[in-house]
Amino acid sequence: MAKNYTSYSEIKSGLKSGEITAESLVTGYLQQIKAKAHLNVFNEVFEDEALISAKNIDLRIANGTAGKLAGMVIAIKDNICYKGHKVTASSKILKDFTSIYSSTVVERLLAEDAIIIGRCNCDEFAMGAANENSFFGPVKNYADEAHVSGGSSGGSAVAVQAGMCHAAIGTDTGGSVRQPASFCGVIGLKPTYGRISRHGIISYASSFDQVGPLTRSVADAALLLEVLAGADEHDSTVSQMPVPESGSLKKETGKKKIAYLQEALSSPGVNADVKATLTHYIEKLRADGHTVTPISFELLDYLVPTYYILAMAEASSNLARYDGVHYGYRSPNATDLESTYKLSRSEGFGKEVKRRIMLGTFVLSAGYYDAYYAKAQKVRRLIQNETNRLLNNFDFILTPTAPEPAFALGLKEKDPVVTYLYDIFTVQASLAGMPAISLPAGNNSKGLPLGLQLLTKSFDEQALLNFSDYFMQL
Repeated sequence: MAKNYTSYSEIKSGLKSGEITAESLVTGYLQQIKAKAHLNVFNEVFEDEALISAKNIDLRIANGTAGKLAGMVIAIKDNICYKGHKVTASSKILKDFTSIYSSTVVERLLAEDAIIIGRCNCDEFAMGAANENSFFGPVKNYADEAHVSGGSSGGSAVAVQAGMCHAAIGTDTGGSVRQPASFCGVIGLKPTYGRISRHGIISYASSFDQVGPLTRSVADAALLLEVLAGADEHDSTVSQMPVPESGSLKKETGKKKIAYLQEALSSPGVNADVKATLTHYIEKLRADGHTVTPISFELLDYLVPTYYILAMAEASSNLARYDGVHYGYRSPNATDLESTYKLSRSEGFGKEVKRRIMLGTFVLSAGYYDAYYAKAQKVRRLIQNETNRLLNNFDFILTPTAPEPAFALGLKEKDPVVTYLYDIFTVQASLAGMPAISLPAGNNSKGLPLGLQLLTKSFDEQALLNFSDYFMQL
C-alpha cells in the first residue's frame, strides 16, 4: 500500500536516502488505484509506462541528473493533451481520440522527471460542478461515496484525496480546480489568467481557462506552479512576466489586511457549517493580529450570470470544431453533410454540453448579441475594476470556496441553475483573471470536507502561497 506523503519534500528525502524508490512509489499508487477503482477516478491508467518511467528516473536519481520533480507521481485531467495517448475531455464525441502532440504543461512536467500515472475523469468538456456530466459516469467522493466529488476536475481531486497519486493537474474555468478541492479536502490553486500556457488544453472558454495543481501541501502547489508557469511560444495569451521561484515559500511575518464577504455570513443560501468555519478562521486571524474587515461586493448578484453568458458564448464557438467531419465521433446514421453535422453533434455531446452550446449560440446571435454578450463583457470589466479597487486596500479577500459541502450524487441534476449558483464564490477570480486558492478548513459533522478561498492581485501568487502556507498552520 502507498504511504500517504503530505509533501514532496518527504518523498525527496526518502528517495535520496534510498528508503524508497520511484518504482516502489508507482507500484503503491497503482495498488491504490485498483483497490479504489469503484470511485471512477481514472479514464485510463498508464500502468506499464509509469513503471518504465519510474525505473529510468531511479537511475537518474542515482547518478545525480534527476529533475526537480523526480519521483513525483502525477495524474492529469482528461482534457490535457499527451502525445500518443488518448484524450477525450470525458466526452463520447472524442471517444478513442489519440493526441498527436503534448500540451506545454505535460512537456514541462516530463522535463522535470514527473511520472504521469493516468488521465482523470472530469465533467464533459470541463462543464459542470459535480463531475456528473461525464460520458464515463460520475466520480465519487472518497470522504463519502454517496456524495459528488465536485467539478469539473473531480477525478483529479479524488485522485489526490484517495492517495492514488501524489498530485494532480486540473483546469479551472469558473472554479473547476478550487471547488472539487474544497469538496475533497485538498489544496487547489487557480493561478492568474495567462500564468500557465493553455497550449494543448482542450478549450472550453478561452478567456477563462487556466491550468492549476491539486495537492496536499501549499509547498507542492508552489513547486508545480514554478515548473508549469512562464512564457510559451505556442500560446499568445500567456504572460511574458518572469516567474518567481515560488517553490521556496517565505515565512509570513507582517500583519495583513484581509476583507471577507459579509454576504457569505448573512445569505440564507450558505450552509451553517460553512458560515461557522468562516467565522472560526476570521476570529483566528484577528487573534493573530491581522485586520479582518467585512465588505459588501455590490456586483455579487451579477457574478454568476456574467460568467455563464460569457463562458457559454465562448464554448459555443470553441466546440463548433466537433462536427463529425474533421475528427472524433461521426454518426453512423448520417447520409449527407447536413445530417453528419446534426446527428454527430446531437449524438456525440451530452445534455449539459448541448445546453451550454445552445445558450451560447443564442447570446451571440444577431438580435441578442448587444443585450447579452456585449453587456456581459462590460459588466466583466466593472467586476474586474471593483475587485482591483478592493485589493488596493486589502492584501487578500477571504470567502468560502463553495456555499455548501459536497452534495449527494444525483441531487442537483434536475435544475442546472442550482448547480450554476455553486460557483458564486469562485467566478469572481475567474472573471477578474486573478489568482485564487482553495484551502482545506476541516470537516463538517458528517465528515464532509469544507474549504475556504483566498484571492489576491494578479501575478501575486508568491504572496498568496506564502500566506496560504501560514493559514494552513493556523
